[in-house]
This record gives sequence, structure tokens and C-alpha cells, in this order.
Amino acid sequence: ISQFGSIKVSTISRYSTMKSEIYRVFLRAFTMGAESQNLTLVQPVAPFGACFRSGSSGSVPVIDLLLQSEMVKWRIHGHNSMVKVSDDVMCLGFLDGGDNLGNSIVLGGHQLEDNLLEFDLGTSMLGFSSSLVMKKTSCSQLTSSALQRNIQEIGRA
Repeated sequence: ISQFGSIKVSTISRYSTMKSEIYRVFLRAFTMGAESQNLTLVQPVAPFGACFRSGSSGSVPVIDLLLQSEMVKWRIHGHNSMVKVSDDVMCLGFLDGGDNLGNSIVLGGHQLEDNLLEFDLGTSMLGFSSSLVMKKTSCSQLTSSALQRNIQEIGRA
């Protein structure tokens, strides 16, 4: 991303948004991955650019956002990448922000949901857990001891 600009974390934006040139490449890669997993592409439902028939496959492609190197990645699973728009249709929850988006990527609330983030302002570092759902928990279920364990895991990531 450094060659394209910056990433912003936003709890105000409902879905992640990307500059058009990044979104086009991302959408093409995701759609190819989805088709290889036998997901059936259907007519997009606004505001989304790619939608699939629900239940046509048991899984969706995992999205890895490489942050500073291939060793530091934010893994986004179906719970945070897909939006159910009807009983029959689910859509990729990332949007085309056009060419004039202020940041290259804005990570929105849907992708942040049930992810533990630790902002270290002193070192300008961001720690993250990826999906807590994959660890059989959620933000609303975290106790202080579970929170401490997750923060320690972030430190090792």
C-alpha cells in the first residue's frame, strides 16, 4: 500500500472503501478466488460491486491485507468480508471510492467488527487480532482476562 498511499481505520464508514485503481484489482482477484471456490456470481446489489448466490459454497476467499511485510497481515474472513443482502444473495462488503478518495483504503466498521485493535500512540503502532469470531468469541464476550490474553497474542503477531 505504501506505493499507493495510506490506510485509514474508520468506525464511521460502514464498509471498507478503496480508490478505484486498487478496488478494480482487488475485485478481480476476489471474484477469481470466489469462482474457484464454486461461488456463483449474480447481479450486483447497490452499493456493492460483486454479489454471489448464498449457499452456493460453504466458504468465501480469505482476504489478507499485507501491512508492512508478508509476515504482518490482517486476515479478513467471510464474517467480515461478506454482507448478506437477502436470503439468496451475499455481497462483497468493500466499495469503490472513486479516484478522489482521500486515502488509498478506508477500513470500515463491517471489516472492523469483532476485531481487537490496540493503538500504541507512543510508538505509532497498531496491533490487531483479526477476527475474534474465528477464536470462538466476540468483542461483547471479552472479559478482562480474555482481553489481556488477546492483547498478549497481538504482541506476538
